Amino acid sequence: MPAGYLLGDIADLGIHSVDRVERSAVYFLRGDLDDADVERLCHELLADPIVQRARRESVDKPMPVPEGAVRVEVGLLPGVTDSVAANLLARARLLGMEGLRAAASAESYTLYGDLTDDQVHLIARRLLHNDVIQYYHLGRLEPHVGVEPPAVELRAETVPLSGLCDDELLRLSQERLLALDLAEMRAVQSYFAAEGREPTDVELESIAQTWSEHCAHKTFKGIVEYTEETPDGPVQERIDSLIKTYLRAATERVAAPWVRSAFVDNAGIIDFDDDYEISFKVETHNHPSALEPFGGANTGVGGVVRDIMGVSARPIANTDVLCFGPLDIPADELPAGVLHPRRIYGGVISGVEDYGNKMGIPTVNGSIAFDPGYTANPLVYCGCLGIAPVGLHVRQARPGDLVVVLGGRTGRDGLHGATFSSIELTHETGETSGGAVQIGNPITEKMMLDAILVARDRRLYNAITDCGAGGLSSAVSEMGAEIGVTVQLERVPLKYHGLQPWEIWLSEAQERMVLAVPPENEAALRRICDNYSVEMTVIGTFTDDARLHLRYGDMVVADMSMAFLHNGAPRRVLRACWTLREHGEPEGMLALTGRELVGDLLAILSHPNVRSKEDVVRRYDHEVQGGTVVKPFTGVMDDGPSDAAVLKPLEVADSWRGIALGCAFNPAYGAIDPYAMAVSAIDEAVRNVVAVGADPEHIAILDNFCWGNPLLADRMGDLVRACKGCYDGAVQYGTPFISGKDSLNNEYADGITGQQVAIPPSLLISAMGIVPDVREACTMDLKAPGNTLYILGETRRELGGSYYYRLHGHVGNSVPGMAEAGPATARALHGAMRRGLVRACHDCSEGGLAVALAEMTLAGQVGADVSLGCIPTGGEDERHADWLLFSESNGRYLVEVAPGDEGAFEALLDDVPHARIGRVVSDAALTVRDEMGDVLFSLPVEEIRRAWRGHLEEADNEREGVA
Repeated sequence: MPAGYLLGDIADLGIHSVDRVERSAVYFLRGDLDDADVERLCHELLADPIVQRARRESVDKPMPVPEGAVRVEVGLLPGVTDSVAANLLARARLLGMEGLRAAASAESYTLYGDLTDDQVHLIARRLLHNDVIQYYHLGRLEPHVGVEPPAVELRAETVPLSGLCDDELLRLSQERLLALDLAEMRAVQSYFAAEGREPTDVELESIAQTWSEHCAHKTFKGIVEYTEETPDGPVQERIDSLIKTYLRAATERVAAPWVRSAFVDNAGIIDFDDDYEISFKVETHNHPSALEPFGGANTGVGGVVRDIMGVSARPIANTDVLCFGPLDIPADELPAGVLHPRRIYGGVISGVEDYGNKMGIPTVNGSIAFDPGYTANPLVYCGCLGIAPVGLHVRQARPGDLVVVLGGRTGRDGLHGATFSSIELTHETGETSGGAVQIGNPITEKMMLDAILVARDRRLYNAITDCGAGGLSSAVSEMGAEIGVTVQLERVPLKYHGLQPWEIWLSEAQERMVLAVPPENEAALRRICDNYSVEMTVIGTFTDDARLHLRYGDMVVADMSMAFLHNGAPRRVLRACWTLREHGEPEGMLALTGRELVGDLLAILSHPNVRSKEDVVRRYDHEVQGGTVVKPFTGVMDDGPSDAAVLKPLEVADSWRGIALGCAFNPAYGAIDPYAMAVSAIDEAVRNVVAVGADPEHIAILDNFCWGNPLLADRMGDLVRACKGCYDGAVQYGTPFISGKDSLNNEYADGITGQQVAIPPSLLISAMGIVPDVREACTMDLKAPGNTLYILGETRRELGGSYYYRLHGHVGNSVPGMAEAGPATARALHGAMRRGLVRACHDCSEGGLAVALAEMTLAGQVGADVSLGCIPTGGEDERHADWLLFSESNGRYLVEVAPGDEGAFEALLDDVPHARIGRVVSDAALTVRDEMGDVLFSLPVEEIRRAWRGHLEEADNEREGVA
């Protein structure tokens, strides 16, 4: 953690005697090195001589701690990937320093102040280290440099199942962290009874991984007995698979001819043009990020990048949507075993930054949300966009192909990741499931990516997939599901000795890909891998007997039917119920005067979910690769929030065609009605990409559900409602789903208090749309005084779940519904953009019209003078300034048009609700007039800027003077 953030965090612990914190990187070196070698390492690899200083110490004779200070050193536990040390060793070899045999990295913190031992340990435990992957020591650390785990007997344990009663089967599932229910355990018991033997631990763990919620999506593929309570009584429905009935059904009904792959590959794929295709995938890495925020987010990015590599594409952009608990929650109010949200926040953001930047992939779009419901269960959505030539994505392994593993070595990091992600968190999760956290090394993945792209272009493999959840077990067995495979586990390259066969097979160690390679191509592939310093190992062969054969040397550790492994799980039957929630609606106006309206607008602009995230976004490289046209920020000072990103892939040199990336996320609507949440998320995601120039007839979307325990009927009822909304929203806009992901069981069970807390129902909709000409891409900043401002779409009194109601302590019931004219509005607006009639465009979403106007003036550094009298409301009887300004109705855009283009613009809008509401002015203030044209308020843009960005300046001031 950067030292600059620590003083505030230490004060949050109730410790106010620390005056200063110094942080140093520590490197332990072992080998035959003389003084000159060490000096060279220090100055060429370990320290930047311009901004850093290096100091050498002997392990047994450390430098004394300054008077009035205490030193805490933090290192990685044995067996945890030390990517810094690995890169140091590799670079030292390139410098010819063969004498450096081993290295380890650590961190040293020097705390200046009057501290007791108990206070130092509290700071170390809460802020400086994570006992899932690290250990700490007061003073000099005892380093684990080149330490190998102790030798163990390698064997496949036989697990007795025959004769176990139901309670014993469930206990076995819980003790081994299998996350299998009783019906599934019975199915396993019956299969091996028919085989006439007991399973090995390798087989049992393989089944648990393959059948896990994370990998098998058994809730979304199960049968749902659904009851919806209506004013006319209960309505019952039997749903055969949420995926098939709603998500895939929407895609099939839309039947877009440009969809190349939906729901069958590592990522969804659409046509870009005649020569290239675009792939997109969004994953979640929630549970790991709750335990080890940096590693969880870091490997979340690495994993979704490998999904794109798994469809033979080159990654060209990343996205991230992050959800945390309130950063100002008192430490003594945290549930047992939960890291403070500030620590999770800092670690997750650093993890996203570290992986994307080092891979050379721009992070161009996303959002950050804060809610008490995410305190124990943060959400980390990671997305990646890729491009590949048409026809190079191959997906079918053939009998006789070699099973080839590329990339990183295998260790114990990531064990039980798939099953761990399928259960709820508790106060003991860090102790029982710490090994489920993976550790990443983006440099290894970057070299592997470069090698794979060369192999792809030379057509050296027949199939490719990544080692994600479940590791080799998932990757290899899925690739060989239809034909069969034999694997020699002793051939798998290991980080260290001592892994049992099941650990080798199930480890989720990062940066690994599996390829099916014809034997005649092995030598050519190896030459490519050698050229890029990528480790390549042949570990087996694909067969034609439809079985999974695993051996360790001469020992058979698994021999199972592929049909049972992939199709033998009993179908889950779930009960779901949903009842309309009544939250009540406040009567009349909540803000009666112009001054009150201004106060509410400034309060919303400064809300943690709405205000600028520039301090985070600027840490991500959004310019690398040189293809970013519309960036995360825009405007005169590059501080206005773009609706979406626009990219021009470098592969397409002779065309101006591009791709827009956007997203939408509003769980507050889900607290009222998850159906409305889904419809609104699709509507907003579409508007975001249309606002920057995407063709509304060429937009594909992705769904990512993060939910609570699906075995609870109310949680499942919410999920059904959201899926119904996904179907209706996608069909309305003609936007096919091409990929999706569910992360369930995001609940925290406090074993001390007995409290069970689920996250808010959370649905992320990501959208990508084709931009016909990136030179016509539009941004949201106001351009010139004298231009006319229009609002497109209807504003209704839909304040349920809005920031305005939230500000006044209400939830409300009138959640935004489907905008019937939304698709026609999008088409008309896009037509105007193609004709060059639109100078600026911004969607109206969180905070409504008021926030959209404020953001546009802020970005353009000009003013706006608007009237509420002409706003289309769809026949609402009582027009009040507060809901006209703060309603979050769907389907709306704010558009700036030059005076000479007004007639042509309006001619395109005959069939959609629209109105002129004002003009851009040179006076840098936002002036809003009431129905009669009288001024309600005039708010200087400088005050808007302070509300939007003031927290950034405060944070800068807090860090001043901290070492």
